[in-house]
Amino acid sequence: MARHSTMDLRQIEYFVRVAELGSFTRASIALNIAQPALSRQIRLLEVELRQPLLIRNGRGVTLTDAGQRLMEHGRGILYQVERTREEMSMLRGGLTGRIAIGLPPSLSKSMAVPLVRAFKKIMPEATLAVSEALSTAMVDALVAGRLDIALLYNPTPSPDIDLSPLGEQELFLVTSAALTTDLTTGDPITLVRLADTPLITPSPHNAIRRFIESELANIKRRPNIVLEIDSISAILDLVADGAGSAVLSRNAVRSLGDPHCFTIHPIIEPDLRIKLFLATSARRPATQMQRTMMNLIETEVTQHFVGTL
Repeated sequence: MARHSTMDLRQIEYFVRVAELGSFTRASIALNIAQPALSRQIRLLEVELRQPLLIRNGRGVTLTDAGQRLMEHGRGILYQVERTREEMSMLRGGLTGRIAIGLPPSLSKSMAVPLVRAFKKIMPEATLAVSEALSTAMVDALVAGRLDIALLYNPTPSPDIDLSPLGEQELFLVTSAALTTDLTTGDPITLVRLADTPLITPSPHNAIRRFIESELANIKRRPNIVLEIDSISAILDLVADGAGSAVLSRNAVRSLGDPHCFTIHPIIEPDLRIKLFLATSARRPATQMQRTMMNLIETEVTQHFVGTL
């Protein structure tokens, strides 16, 4: 009697996600499925293929030789399925589906509206999800498949993500306009003097925070951090109230605070310019819908943020 195959796309998707994340726990969260149900589907897949695919241990899972081979084929299968869906949707009149992008807090408010408008104009039948997060969290979300595209500041190179440079963003010292200092708006401040300035910064996971610390370390100095808070809007409120100063982009001040409440000072010797990158997962080829969205992001950044980044 012929043996009927019961392997399905859902099982392949589950397996690929567990293998990519190296953990049933993390995969169950990413897939929004109970861990026992996920484990059962993977076990059924192993029974169907008559060999183990994953080696389970206390730290997570690793791939067997068969698992590695299935991972290579599985990614290709899932990509081809997505391409087929896109081509079928284009025959009906346009791209459909869902795409998720991540933006850093300093850009999310100013970029969200033009991006959504451009997206709806080109892909009116599709759905866009926009998240605001720090770079570290967005990298994790890209790897886990919760984000398709992210904008990252000075990301650490990784085999898990593909990076494309978009431009540079100049950083400024932002102080309260209500406080009397020896600096007026536009007066530059040297990096050496910046080291002595009481700063309100995000937590160490923030890319701009890490960049400031790295630049000061180059001159054998450390930042004088008086408060840590992971909200650019809250940081600006505290700066306006006189609790300290901040190092931010001019765009962050314009979009998240009242510019009249602040004085902005260029940082010199050297200038502080942080690089902005477009990031995607290196584990999954970009679909047509994702490539279209990437082009939209590049266009919006060039048209609306060059010179203000």
